[in-house]
Amino acid sequence: MVTSDPLNQSAGPEKARRLYVYNGGFVTQRRVRRILALSGYAVSLGLPKEGDLIGIWGNSPTAHRGLSVAAKRNTPVVRVEDAFLRSLFPGRAGGPPLGLLIDHKGAHFDPACPSDLEEILTTHPLDDTALLNRARGAMARMAEAHLTKYTAFDDCAAVPSPGYVLVIDQTRGDASVTASGADRNRFLEMLFVAQDEHPGARILIKTHPETVQGFRAGYFTDADCNDRVEIFSDPVSPWTLMEGAIAVYTVSSGLGFEAILAGHKPRVFGQPFYAGWGLSADEFPVQRRQRSLTRAQLFAGAMMLYPKWYDPYRDRLCHLETAIEVLAADTRAWRADHQGWVASGMRMWKRKPLQHVFGRHKAMVFEDDPGPARALGRPWMVWAGKAQVGHGDAVRVEDGFLRSRGLGAELVPPLSLVTDDLGIYYDPTQPSRLEKLIQSRRTLRPDQVLRAERLVTALTRDNLSKYNLGGALPDLPKGPRVLVVGQVEDDASIRTGAGDIATNHALLQAARDAHPDATLIYKPHPDVEAGLRSGAFDASQIADVVANRSDITALLGVIDTLWTMTSLAGFEALLRGVNVTTTGAPFYAGWGLTNDRGDVPPRRREDISLPGLVHATLIDYPRYFDPVTRLPCPVEVVVERLATGDVPHPGWSNRMLSKVQGLLASRAHLWR
Repeated sequence: MVTSDPLNQSAGPEKARRLYVYNGGFVTQRRVRRILALSGYAVSLGLPKEGDLIGIWGNSPTAHRGLSVAAKRNTPVVRVEDAFLRSLFPGRAGGPPLGLLIDHKGAHFDPACPSDLEEILTTHPLDDTALLNRARGAMARMAEAHLTKYTAFDDCAAVPSPGYVLVIDQTRGDASVTASGADRNRFLEMLFVAQDEHPGARILIKTHPETVQGFRAGYFTDADCNDRVEIFSDPVSPWTLMEGAIAVYTVSSGLGFEAILAGHKPRVFGQPFYAGWGLSADEFPVQRRQRSLTRAQLFAGAMMLYPKWYDPYRDRLCHLETAIEVLAADTRAWRADHQGWVASGMRMWKRKPLQHVFGRHKAMVFEDDPGPARALGRPWMVWAGKAQVGHGDAVRVEDGFLRSRGLGAELVPPLSLVTDDLGIYYDPTQPSRLEKLIQSRRTLRPDQVLRAERLVTALTRDNLSKYNLGGALPDLPKGPRVLVVGQVEDDASIRTGAGDIATNHALLQAARDAHPDATLIYKPHPDVEAGLRSGAFDASQIADVVANRSDITALLGVIDTLWTMTSLAGFEALLRGVNVTTTGAPFYAGWGLTNDRGDVPPRRREDISLPGLVHATLIDYPRYFDPVTRLPCPVEVVVERLATGDVPHPGWSNRMLSKVQGLLASRAHLWR
């Protein structure tokens, strides 16, 4: 019996069973061995004994070895395949798989006998509301992030004008094609039927990624084209391609499954796992498949109950939603970085961590002169605070909102960075990409609300903030408490967004005037406390308590109201249900969540929910870097690292340089 939770289910009837293999890939591919081990299999070499298993890779050219030994020794066979979401590139191009399909009954692509997947789709109730809601959310997330089996394509790449018929090619000798009894004649028949059923329509033959990369030939050639038929091999998003199609034809391609998820009813000329459930028009029906399924049910069985998904950050099996975010983070980084960046305005100490984040696929080039930088023909970025005339077409880069354990001014590398192609989040004088993202999150899907709420819970539970410096909480009188957060007075967010109140003294005085009877608490900015930036003054003349070196998250838990010019502390206060008054125009002002006394741009005149603001600000906008695996990661991984303290400390050179700059604080322009 298949359970509803693959994390609590061994792929076989017992755990830690020896799995004898005769394919070198099982031994050489570390990720494959690890997923098998976590699923209860010990990869072994030699000859099996009673109670052991034999593992083969699908219908690979080496599968006959294992099948031969299994027949001679009467040993059960386990078939292993890549899961339906795999990696950036095909396996032949390298890169570990995101998950495995481990099947004791057959191969999911071979209709000759039922597989574990077919049994799930045939016998599992697939009626659990929570499971189906998760399935709908995961389908939407895949479409939103343009995820498919191989994701190394530009999701913004143009596709032909809508109205075409999509005919999907596959690689010659593909196991799912031969298992369906198909050959080139079947593909030609499919192409003929597509033309016959859609007279006058354009026919696009979509080439397989492995054919494009020269690994294996496809079934169609240029000779099959005519004035209506063309081969389309551009690396584009299948989701975008499906949007413009009026019909989809396939033999057994995984894109046929994705066509169903995208709302099509594909015409199927083979017998793939997704045929026979009432969601496709089947030319060669599998008679034993008589059940009608919804898209969510098919997806839940094939993507959530059947595969073993792997979480590389935590080295464990995981649910599909986690696997999706693993691939989404890796894919987002590749799509942004694979052309290579040229970067301007980056201080020397920042270059190594920036290279780790943005130079993983192609090394960054650092060039401060706009002319030569632009002449390199690469995407161009500039540190936002260093942007000048001549940087107009460069992407702005800044630290993210969950930055590190320690200050940037103390040369602690960031765990998150934001890139903005429109402006930068702290400058309200022009639109930013964050503004657009916030506006796009005016409505959220249920899964997005849940993710944002869980993130807020984790941040508040673990007392996380931008720098996570800790510190004691001062003794505070009872009664109404107002926290005023100081800032660096020459900070770019003050210069561009503070408005009439642009000094810490003026902010504190305004808060006192508005709350004459409250306990007024002043919290200096950590960089100012460290003597690294400007903004120090004697706050004790106005404030009742000066909370030097106090934990900002602890303070947020004991106050009623927060006043700020543009500080991120205002956003962190919103997460904790604190009333926030802004005198400037920070990114979180103007959305109906704050008391705005500053000049907030009119373009922000719409109400956004707190989950919507959180989703845009902490999930959509930044890019995150896992300091342990050194991989791109989703926000939840950085939250865990910060909460557990699993963040490597800066090297000795950074620490020494930080001490030197502390002694030279009056010359801060040298490193800022």
